[in-house]
Amino acid sequence: MQFSKTKTAVNLARAFAGECQAGMRYQLIAKLAVKEEYPVLADVVRTIAKNETYHAKSFYDILVLKNGNAENIVIDAGYPFRFGTLEETLRFAADDEHAEFGRIYPSFAAEAREEGFEDVADLFERVAGVEKEHNILFRFLYESMRDGNLYKREKPTLWICSECGYRATTKEAWKICPLCKATQGYVQIPLPFGG
Repeated sequence: MQFSKTKTAVNLARAFAGECQAGMRYQLIAKLAVKEEYPVLADVVRTIAKNETYHAKSFYDILVLKNGNAENIVIDAGYPFRFGTLEETLRFAADDEHAEFGRIYPSFAAEAREEGFEDVADLFERVAGVEKEHNILFRFLYESMRDGNLYKREKPTLWICSECGYRATTKEAWKICPLCKATQGYVQIPLPFGG
């Protein structure tokens, strides 16, 4: 069977398209975070957007390697088009990442294995592992924004100004940096598992 006619080829094309779209959606979230004066949060989201771009490249590269050049691969898939407040977009992103690692990529991996493409199945599973970490980050950021504790912790925590490097170990980050006067949005966010 011609590779372009396999479920695996179509799934690689779907995954490529989905990762490209996720990377762009996350760039839009980062822009919103900057607009709302959360530049450090924007940097975290931009890093995830960059990860998504590399996932897309991995899917693209293996598709071209196995299929060669193709004029067009017809895919039929749904992709999320949701946007709202910064808090809402973080929740949407967490939900999307959960769908990828929990349902989409495991099913793509299973279909690739059924068709004899162990290397592609492994790729889908490796990307799913990263998407699980993205889900944890987005869920943490969403819940922290929702609960008003992005810059608060129950125990003393090391807070670092991303502008000047000022550090303090307290339960809550300063509103204005005592050294450089940067706003709280410039404080590095202690992330689960070190981000």
